[in-house]
Amino acid sequence: MRTRAANLGLLLGVALILSYVESLIPFAFGIPGMKLGLPNAAILIVLYLYGWQQALIINVLRIVVSGFLFGSMFGILFSLAGAIISFAVMCIFKKADFFSIKGVSICGGVSHNIGQMLVAVYVVKTSGILYYLPVLMIGGLITGILIGIISENIIPRIRSEVIPR
Repeated sequence: MRTRAANLGLLLGVALILSYVESLIPFAFGIPGMKLGLPNAAILIVLYLYGWQQALIINVLRIVVSGFLFGSMFGILFSLAGAIISFAVMCIFKKADFFSIKGVSICGGVSHNIGQMLVAVYVVKTSGILYYLPVLMIGGLITGILIGIISENIIPRIRSEVIPR
């Protein structure tokens, strides 16, 4: 039987693999930086199975390590900005116990894009790039639904097979 640390390490590995897979998928639709958000499935799983503290650690580690492996410092900066806002929103909505995991995922996907746009406006010193925001919000909604469905289906399996009793 694996320990909690081993399980979290495996989920971090899954998040890194999903980051790599995501880097190979050309999904931009003409919007710079737009991604599917596949690693967020692992973060949602950790959030629901282990709590916000462990999910925060896995999220930050995933962003920093995948940024060094597959991205750049700017990628890390943008990802961290989106992830911090997204993570806070997901924790608030999960704690409120009003939304399902799909709803929490949607809120996370949409707020991630808002966080990244705030950083982009600050970095490029113009609000003109905000015209991307509606498309990013729709993208966050769609990918949030997909990531929520994936996570919702995986959590019971992990809970029954992996979590030590």
